[in-house]
Amino acid sequence: MPHFPLGSFRPPLLGLRPSGSLPRSRPLSTQPEPHGSSVSRRNREAKQKRLREKQAVLETGVAGKSESAESSKAWSPKEIVLYEIPTDPGEKKDTSRPLPPAYSPRYVEAAWYPWWVRQGFFKPEYQARLPQATGETFSMCIPPPNVTGSLHIGHALTVAIQDTLVRWHRMRGDRVLWVPGSDHAGIATQAVVEKQLWRERGLRRHELSREDFLREVWQWKEAKGGEICEQLRALGASLDWDRERFTMDAGSSVAVTEAFVRLYEAGLLYRSRQLVNWSCALRSAISDIEVESRPLPGRTELRLPGCPTPVAFGLLISVAFPVDGEPDAEVVVATTRPETLPGDVAVAVHPDDSRYTHLHGRRLRHPLTGQLLPLITDSAVQPHVGTGAVKVTPAHSPADAEMGARHGFSPLDVIAEDGTMTSLCGDWLQGLHRFVAREKIVSALRERGLFRGLQSHPMVLPICSRSGDVVEHLLKSQWFVRCREMGARAAEVWARRPFLQAVASGALELSPPFHQKNWQHWFAHIGDWCVSRQLWWGHRIPAYLVREEAGKGHGEDCWVVGRSEAEAREVAARLTGRPGAELALERDPDVLDTWFSSALFPFSALGWPQETPDLARFYPLSLLETGSDLLLFWVGRMVMLGTQLTGQLPFSKVLLHPMVRDRQGRKMSKSLGNVLDPRDVICGVQLRVLQEKLRDGNLDPAELATAAAAQKKEFPHGIPECGTDALRFALCSHGVLGGDLRLSVSEVLSCRHFCNKIWNALRFILSALGEEFVPRPAEELSPCSPMDAWILSRLALAARECERGFLSRELSLVTHALHHFWLHSLCDVYLEAVKPVLARSPRPPEPAQVLFSCADLGLRLLAPLMPFLAEELWQRLPPGPGGPLAPSVSVAPYPSAGSLESWHQPELERRFSRVQEAVQVLRTLRATYQLTRARPRVLLQSSEPGERDLFGAFLEPLGTLSHCGAVGLLPPGAAAPSHWAQASLGGSTQVYMELQGLVDPRAHLPLLAARRHKLQKQLDGLIARTPSDGEAETQRQQRLSCLQLELLKLDKAASHLRQLMDESPSPGSSEL
Repeated sequence: MPHFPLGSFRPPLLGLRPSGSLPRSRPLSTQPEPHGSSVSRRNREAKQKRLREKQAVLETGVAGKSESAESSKAWSPKEIVLYEIPTDPGEKKDTSRPLPPAYSPRYVEAAWYPWWVRQGFFKPEYQARLPQATGETFSMCIPPPNVTGSLHIGHALTVAIQDTLVRWHRMRGDRVLWVPGSDHAGIATQAVVEKQLWRERGLRRHELSREDFLREVWQWKEAKGGEICEQLRALGASLDWDRERFTMDAGSSVAVTEAFVRLYEAGLLYRSRQLVNWSCALRSAISDIEVESRPLPGRTELRLPGCPTPVAFGLLISVAFPVDGEPDAEVVVATTRPETLPGDVAVAVHPDDSRYTHLHGRRLRHPLTGQLLPLITDSAVQPHVGTGAVKVTPAHSPADAEMGARHGFSPLDVIAEDGTMTSLCGDWLQGLHRFVAREKIVSALRERGLFRGLQSHPMVLPICSRSGDVVEHLLKSQWFVRCREMGARAAEVWARRPFLQAVASGALELSPPFHQKNWQHWFAHIGDWCVSRQLWWGHRIPAYLVREEAGKGHGEDCWVVGRSEAEAREVAARLTGRPGAELALERDPDVLDTWFSSALFPFSALGWPQETPDLARFYPLSLLETGSDLLLFWVGRMVMLGTQLTGQLPFSKVLLHPMVRDRQGRKMSKSLGNVLDPRDVICGVQLRVLQEKLRDGNLDPAELATAAAAQKKEFPHGIPECGTDALRFALCSHGVLGGDLRLSVSEVLSCRHFCNKIWNALRFILSALGEEFVPRPAEELSPCSPMDAWILSRLALAARECERGFLSRELSLVTHALHHFWLHSLCDVYLEAVKPVLARSPRPPEPAQVLFSCADLGLRLLAPLMPFLAEELWQRLPPGPGGPLAPSVSVAPYPSAGSLESWHQPELERRFSRVQEAVQVLRTLRATYQLTRARPRVLLQSSEPGERDLFGAFLEPLGTLSHCGAVGLLPPGAAAPSHWAQASLGGSTQVYMELQGLVDPRAHLPLLAARRHKLQKQLDGLIARTPSDGEAETQRQQRLSCLQLELLKLDKAASHLRQLMDESPSPGSSEL
């Protein structure tokens, strides 16, 4: 359906100007604006400038592109209004006072959340009693954020999407449970507490007993660990806080132990000595998701923990391995890891590489030890990379470990847990930091004449995201989960195979579906999962080593698993045939990977392994929503363990949102200075504070300087206060079906202006309703004018689009529908058109009822996305004869498309779009002739009866919306009025606008000539520009068309003015 919103002709929502500081807050009052008339004068001047800029846009048809979309927009601070009416936490906010003159997020967001929680609106037990209850359930769990963490933009996106969906399901009558929780974050939390102990008391962890250290961690958690939950509350997350879980609480510990025992008994858990990702700084194994793959373009120096000097990476070092028995023969091997040379057991080449065919089966001398190493052939070697010969170090490379296993080599551990060289390297290297040893090894190669060169080499360096250290691959005895069998099941959840017939919940729906390929590929190539971590904070592994008496051992460690030591002792007794009381058991000191407990969260949070009412009612979950970066590490593991331990998929649907990037598409990073902290966007922050945050971080001086400069360029005047509702709306306005989400502060600020637009609309509506107004039920509303019918039809269409967006979980459809209804239909059109009607005496009753329905239903449609603003305004609407519809908009019925279908009139909307075209033409004529204050008369002439009837029904709103005077119809065939401007409205309809006495042709013609000269110059410049390809050329052609059309309009206007001047030598009054 064609529709031309009138909002495109309104002045911009803001005139943004820089300011050196944020505004001071003040309580709600009726005091005049600060600085008195000077502020009003500046506001008038700014408004006039915006009007001039808007006129220029209308002249050219398209706004010229600035060098930077962001740099052309600064922001002016808004006055902050505070809610200062004494209100106890949990008490309802006082809404008896008048609304402040302008929207202020801090005023709006005050006091509502504690009241929602106290009233129990977020509990499924409350929702079951709602009049609109459907009897259906909807359950989700929040991806548990780290207890050490603070809110980042990914959290904000997750919460915005999840809470919007949850609030919609709650309002439509579903029994909703949204489970909150936080993750104990083993590595991160232990690191924070260790740093605190050292900073405050000068203590290292190992100077305390394990029990004393854990006591310190729990104390820290109680004091600091609630910050993330407070931030979730600030975002409006409607979680059931009475069901909050922590992955180290008693219930979670029981679930983790039970899961470990069951997996072990099923043969899916085993202990083995294998290569693992190892952080020498943490002295612990780490998961794949904690390994950051950092690309290096070539030589790059990095500062690493524990290393006294910067270390150069991105270097390829060539080393000669002499051929035994041939003094002048050698094989040159290129490596980026010379420190692992002492661990080499062979040199490998491709069997088809003709350069080395004559050396097959020969032996080479190790360049450091002189030991003889075999030259082997293996098809895994890439002959075109480097020299085509590679060193084989099975103890420190996964690829080499596989090759070594194929050829039967024993690995040599040359790097210890702490990152120093082991005794196998010899006295000259033992105990040295591995990167200090690297330099010593290179020097030794030079001295022995076996160094063959060094060159810059692009590479990807594995970095521990927790410590910043380079990740090593070390052979360690650890516990592993067998993932291949469970992974094969998880990879097939979309196919109709026997596995699915055993899963009651059916196939898993993954959205967007393009993630299915990554899912299936990952599980098809999945390896076993190392779940051991060498930490003290976490779930201690429920495995025990059976200590045999001297001389009675069998050469291999005997491990048993149990839910308790007593159970483990019984198992050990059965294995050894000895009484349990005589056995010495030693519990594994390691803890489980944090992701292990997180993978159990969908069912452990509901009480598993006990058969709780919550588990029976709400499991499997209805939906799992999270970031696409967690698809494999978290979602995949939940599916594996959930199906294995409960026999069901843990959820039936997965919704994945993209990564949030800055407006240039870059990943948000402290080192780039482009990080958006949601709290800064919500509350606003000065540039000075942003820079202080950077300095308090852990960036090195070079990174700090770069980040500070980038931050100053990105946020030259700081970040304005936007509020929670604006941030939520901006985040949800991006579709999940596309690529990464690009977010800018200006986009969120635009949503704040949208909030202000809604705020002003409600102030107008409440004023129009008056204190005596009593609303009628919506089903009894019968519009008495075409404008009333049109806005109700637009409201019904908005409800339909919102329902479609929520059902498809594509929230961008919802935000678009709401933005279009509130801004372009209600504010820009209906409220303007209804003002003359409301001014009549006596005033007809129907427009007030229509205004109420638009406010009531419009706010309910908006409530899932903007809960604070919707609540603040909805609470102020007049109650019906039977009292309020619900105690809160958060539990009021969500408008359904079916209930409003009788209002939907597509044909009426199509007809009114023709009226909007006429408004556009008239506004363009006004701009061309610069009729800023005059209200000229207008005539429309059409040869089509249908067109005449169409415009006849909307004559008054047509004049109001186009800022013209009386509008009439000129009979078909009647002569065109003289001295009136004329424009075609397509085909059979002409528009005439009065000019006589309103325009001075002599004064106006030079202005038109100047504007024409300016546009002609722009046109000539575009024509002279060399054509390009793609989108840029398309934009150029569009700009050319707009300029040519505008020049034709100016020529026509100039011709008309000359004719007017010839016929009327004595012009009337002019307003120019």
